[in-house]
Amino acid sequence: MPSRRALLSAALALPAPLLIPAALAARRTADPDTAFPQPGRRPWADAIGTLRIGLSGGENEVDRLARNEPYRALLEETFKLPVRLFSAPDFAGLGQAFAAGLIEVAQMGAANFAGTWAETRGAIQPLVAPEGEDGTLGYVAVMIVRSDSGITDLAGMRGRSLAWADPNSTSGYFAPRAALRAAGIDVNTYFSRTGFAGGHQQGIVAVLHRQYDATCTWASGVGDVSTGYSRGALKAMVDNGMLDMRDLRVIWTSDTIPAGPVACRANLPDTFKNDMRDFLLALPKVHPAIYQGIERGGGTGFRTVTAEDYALVLKLREEEAAERRRRR
Repeated sequence: MPSRRALLSAALALPAPLLIPAALAARRTADPDTAFPQPGRRPWADAIGTLRIGLSGGENEVDRLARNEPYRALLEETFKLPVRLFSAPDFAGLGQAFAAGLIEVAQMGAANFAGTWAETRGAIQPLVAPEGEDGTLGYVAVMIVRSDSGITDLAGMRGRSLAWADPNSTSGYFAPRAALRAAGIDVNTYFSRTGFAGGHQQGIVAVLHRQYDATCTWASGVGDVSTGYSRGALKAMVDNGMLDMRDLRVIWTSDTIPAGPVACRANLPDTFKNDMRDFLLALPKVHPAIYQGIERGGGTGFRTVTAEDYALVLKLREEEAAERRRRR
């Protein structure tokens, strides 16, 4: 994996408006001084009016709205202003909603954040990202097949079909493609066909229904594989009674990927950003059920992040764009 110095050198080669700001001292949920904001309407509420929370695709909308409703209600109760959920049809929809000023805050995948940050010239800002059970700021991509497929490793995928989750997904597209290229595998010829499933859950369902031989999705990388790990798309489907992990086999796992952030529009008041950081950092301690609902599993809480933490993902997107240009 590239060193942090190499990543920062690549980042500093970007045009001046996209220079990644210097890292700040991180704050964590585990810090002893983390405190939940006192309820009450803030001066920034008048400028915002209605706080709109973006929800990304990759999950059926009923489940997505249901698990985020307690989060929405708590924000409304805490800051005394209307809070609405904005359900995007796919990952790209969140970036478009940010660019159009239709949402204030959203939890995003790392690649979706990096792409939106670049395309909007830094008009969005990361606030916090989830920490794993081991305190690391990351997760992994996994490639899965049906357990009765006879496929046991990447070599067995030659000439088979693969569903990418979403063109703006880190774990479901950018990270596995970069890893395959690094391993000398030409993704355009190695598989019989590839396509986009429309989301992580849809990709898993496509494999279960034999529409594709494999798909890539995200997981914590820790915990019991038989229950879908401790967090991730597999775990969410197991918990919802939609998946029995005995029907699937994991044949490949990526290196650690930076966890996607909760981000906001960069032009919002700093007082709002500070309140949202405090709200999210303290949420796992004060309202653990709501935290587990929006995180779809365990973890140690959140950590503050900056755009610098996503230099690697931005580089992956640039490499993918260069690869597409070479194929034209």
